[in-house]
Amino acid sequence: MKSVVIIEDQTAVREMIAQVVDQDPTLSVIAQCGDGQEAVGVCVRQMPDLVIMDIMLPGMNGPELMRRLAKQLHGTRVLVFSGYCTPQLVREMIQAGAHGFVEKTAPLSELKNAITAVSNGGNYYGPEVAKIVHQALLNPDKSLGPSVESLTPREREIIKLIATGSTTKDVAAKLNISPKTAENHRANLMRKLELHNAAALTHFALEQGLIDRVRGN
Repeated sequence: MKSVVIIEDQTAVREMIAQVVDQDPTLSVIAQCGDGQEAVGVCVRQMPDLVIMDIMLPGMNGPELMRRLAKQLHGTRVLVFSGYCTPQLVREMIQAGAHGFVEKTAPLSELKNAITAVSNGGNYYGPEVAKIVHQALLNPDKSLGPSVESLTPREREIIKLIATGSTTKDVAAKLNISPKTAENHRANLMRKLELHNAAALTHFALEQGLIDRVRGN
């Protein structure tokens, strides 16, 4: 029997996923957790055959969690089940090592099919995700838009600070740079990402998994 770990911060959704998994006699849920940081430890200890995970998690965002799981759990299959399936996040999760991606708006039969396919060594993408993947293959340079991969480490720091409410003066103080330098970085970010205000930067940071969504939203 193959072991399954469910990583999802909403209890009702975790229980629903567990019920779907239990319908397959070849699978067994051995652990559930709702925090990204906790999930790393759980998975390293349990070494599951299959992980079913959300993207927006407290403790650690989905792309970072996916990268850690891929690095430490070489034989584990990973299925993403999330309400966030923007082109940027889909690309990051797949490039980080996810074997399947199903949107939460899909029927439960879709999730069941994905679980079966991924647990048996295949890949599976829900209808909306499949469209994104197909478009990316047709036009890899333009179809997915700006990505976090285009940012320098310093720019990632700055966008995180802006997205969590820091002013230009706050950014300068926290990074020990001048307000003018902080403002230049902000302007460069806006230009590089083709965004025009702090709200748009915050939305981009959330979509990219650079910041966690607020628990309960």
